[in-house]
Amino acid sequence: MEKSSFASASSGELTAAVYGAGRPVRVIPLRHPLDAAVREAAAASSPSLLSAAMERARGMGPWEWAEAALPCLAWMRTYRWKEDFQADLTAGITVGVMLVPQAMSYAKLAGLHPIYGLYTGFVPLFVYAIFGSSRQLAVGPVALVSLLVSNVLGGIVNSSSELYTELAILLAFMVGILECLMGLLRLGWLIRFISHSVISGFTTASAIVIGLSQIKYFLGYSVTRSSKIIPLIESIIAGIDQFSWPPFVMGSAFLVILLIMKKLGKTNKNLRFLRASGPLTAVVLGTLFVKIFRPPAISVVGEIPQGLPSFSIPRGFEHLMSLMPTAILITGVAILESVGIAKALAAKNGYELDSNKELFGLGLSNICGSFFSAYPATGSFSRSAVNHESGAKTGLSGIIMGIIICSALLFMTPLFTDIPQCALAAIVISAVTGLVDYEEAIFLWGIDKKDFFLWAMTFITTLTFGIEIGVLVGVGFSLAFVIHESANPHIGE
Repeated sequence: MEKSSFASASSGELTAAVYGAGRPVRVIPLRHPLDAAVREAAAASSPSLLSAAMERARGMGPWEWAEAALPCLAWMRTYRWKEDFQADLTAGITVGVMLVPQAMSYAKLAGLHPIYGLYTGFVPLFVYAIFGSSRQLAVGPVALVSLLVSNVLGGIVNSSSELYTELAILLAFMVGILECLMGLLRLGWLIRFISHSVISGFTTASAIVIGLSQIKYFLGYSVTRSSKIIPLIESIIAGIDQFSWPPFVMGSAFLVILLIMKKLGKTNKNLRFLRASGPLTAVVLGTLFVKIFRPPAISVVGEIPQGLPSFSIPRGFEHLMSLMPTAILITGVAILESVGIAKALAAKNGYELDSNKELFGLGLSNICGSFFSAYPATGSFSRSAVNHESGAKTGLSGIIMGIIICSALLFMTPLFTDIPQCALAAIVISAVTGLVDYEEAIFLWGIDKKDFFLWAMTFITTLTFGIEIGVLVGVGFSLAFVIHESANPHIGE
């Protein structure tokens, strides 16, 4: 099975978890740069292959049809309760405990009330466990998608308005439709045209923007909402006279604790639980401090509604066209990140994964989530790595994560009122440190100057001109290089 590296959220951690320590090396067979994509495109349109597929469909029995419709049946019919249940239970509880504070943190990053992070970690988990083909992928809110949501909606409407929340939920519906269509039309092969270095440069720049956007909770004053680094830095400098020491000290202390626990959890197998329990530790310590001392300078989350989300139809369809570019971009992120790590985890755990089925499962989870107040969800690299390391065997671990979120919504939200904002910001910053992949740039400089150029161009344009422009420039140059290599193939003498 071919091993691929994926430079994205916690990609270094994830590759180490899946393939072992050390820098991953991509082994690429000698072939024409367009071969793989052309073969897959031909497979989708070739009459002979279509006939073969129809013949195979006719020969499928009832159980095979059921497995095609419900991928969860593939692991349910071979489930070993004695061997698998304890591992799934442990992994589900571990990642569920990690997800509760992370979900609230990412919702804040998206400009939403923290409750919507919990909603996004609720229904999509159950739906994905049934229709998703990966047995270890942990879906839910993630930092990069949250930044994309904040970036586009902030330019349309004020984040304090009800319309902002409605449009975030509508985005989940749109992303779900696009993912389902791509899965049904078997268009996952399109992503092969995007260079790995473009993905790495984009995610590294995004991590820096995410970190700077959260620094306002450490500084104690508002910072301009932007996905461009220059306005962010100018806003931080302009408000420096409003700097407050208490949130800075508390936030910095939590960040140090989180990074130490994360490091210990990664380097010592006996301390793996520390990595998953870091976010919960920050939330518990921060809440206790606020409840005991009531510091006036520390802003807190405030009241969080108790109970499960109610069914409602997404609204705001008049803004459909203005949201379409972001929906397409989030769908691309889902393909690059979720499908990439799902394939790596499937290879490690000895089962096959169909990218198109995976896209369809992710799409259904977003569509169903949008009817229960969720914003776009996708696979999380950090939580998937923890899920894998904790020994998850099947999608039952995802169902257990959903049960934990359900319990939090039903019984625990009154406890979240006094969570410090700086603690949630520290959780986000700690989570995205794995996105900063400067080692990739150094590696590419020594191996391939063309790929280094792609990395640098994407990184610089994303930081300077924003996420959308950065992606367009990176993908544009990537396609230009592919076309150039196709037109001018290197022929050894």
